[in-house]
Amino acid sequence: MKDGQEVRRVSTAVIAGVCGLALLTGGGIAWWTANRSPTPADTQSSAQTTAPPLSPSPAESPAVVIPVPPPNPVQVPQVQTPQVQTPQVQTPNALIPKSPQPKPLPQTDVQTVQVYWVKDASGKFEGVPTKVAVKEADKPDAALQAAFNSLLAGPKDGTVSSEIPNGTKLRGLSVKNDGVYVDLSAEFTSGGGSNSMTGRLGQVIYTATSLQPNTKVWISVEGKPLELLGGEGLEVAQPSTRQSFDKNFPL
Repeated sequence: MKDGQEVRRVSTAVIAGVCGLALLTGGGIAWWTANRSPTPADTQSSAQTTAPPLSPSPAESPAVVIPVPPPNPVQVPQVQTPQVQTPQVQTPNALIPKSPQPKPLPQTDVQTVQVYWVKDASGKFEGVPTKVAVKEADKPDAALQAAFNSLLAGPKDGTVSSEIPNGTKLRGLSVKNDGVYVDLSAEFTSGGGSNSMTGRLGQVIYTATSLQPNTKVWISVEGKPLELLGGEGLEVAQPSTRQSFDKNFPL
């Protein structure tokens, strides 16, 4: 009995001591906590525990329109590409092939003279002038000689004819201050009637004055002045002109 009572007394004393120790420990901790300064961690924890005020919902707050200015166009700087100049290579003149230069054509000035033919018109002869292009010469002698060569060669046009006998040749022609001198071969006086003689005489006079219509003409046959032409003795004036021929021998 005594042993059981002693055990209960010991246990009660232990429990009482433990409780007292716990009270002292808790009081010390409370005092220490109350007197110490708050740390940053404590401040953050207290801030987190404080709930922020609720903001109004989007449905309750009024709509605010904020004007947005149009965007400014972005100017892209233009990049200028540098021009590359190709160096010119100068080729020596000796290496450049020379193209053949065309030879200039000789300038041939053409002069026009008139050669006179005859045409039968109701039984009478009619003088018909034809232009002939000859090479221009410094002296009129050459132009008239070319005209007489064409006259004595005969017409190429079938609509006209010549009363000068075939085979007649030009023995000489010269242009002087007082007129034109024509020397023909003997064939000029052969054959034909009076109309034929008149026609051939008119052909010579008008062709010799084609460059200067008012000039005078001296006609010779075999170097002698022609005074009578043909068997009928057609008288030829020396010198003769267009005016005198039209007056004495109207065609």
